[in-house]
Amino acid sequence: MLYYRSMPDANLSTFAEARAERAESTRLDNFVDGAFAFPITLPVISGAGLPRNVAALGHALRGVPAFAACFAQLAWLWRAHVRWRDNVRLTERGSLPWSLLLVCFALIFVFPLHLVYAGMFNGVSSGILSPDVTAFARGNQGVAVLFVCYGLSYACVAGTLATPYRHGARTATWMDRGAAVGVRVSSVVWAYVAAVGLLPALLALVPPPQWNGLAGWAYFLLVFIGLIAKRYRRHLKATLPS
Repeated sequence: MLYYRSMPDANLSTFAEARAERAESTRLDNFVDGAFAFPITLPVISGAGLPRNVAALGHALRGVPAFAACFAQLAWLWRAHVRWRDNVRLTERGSLPWSLLLVCFALIFVFPLHLVYAGMFNGVSSGILSPDVTAFARGNQGVAVLFVCYGLSYACVAGTLATPYRHGARTATWMDRGAAVGVRVSSVVWAYVAAVGLLPALLALVPPPQWNGLAGWAYFLLVFIGLIAKRYRRHLKATLPS
């Protein structure tokens, strides 16, 4: 207390503002982390309960690959938000809504995400894996609806990640050149991911059911993320002032 009394009023005000910002940032990070933990558990707890015999255990384990894929996908999105917070460190009205919107979309995203991966593993294993996948994900009409829901959710989540990166690149002027390049590259990468998610949704809306398969293959465009990031990083290093 003696330390606070000996500080000038301007320093006290700056210290209080910094402390309030750190507290708000911590609350936001804890909320987002907890919110992402919830959808990660949904593919598991959505079952009827714990297996009560060996046969039920074996049946439940056949859904593990789909859960692992869902886990990896959601962890990738969560990690992108963590990297944004680490690099930009903005806690203000312009960035707060994007974190909350990301949580909202992630909670919506988990349902079509699980159906897509369950249907995929069920199909490639001839029904051995994810045996509980519903007929909704098997017929042509059901597959089309699923790809539309999944693609739109994917695009919304990725677009929500691209926007705060873009916002941070414009407003966080304190960043050094290396950090600024990384943030700008991330904004372009997530914008590309959003476009890739939107493409299968549009293809699934085309009347011939044969387009459904093409909609699924469209996600392999994500393999070009590394190439896009590398070329854009090279462009920024050549154009941004030192």
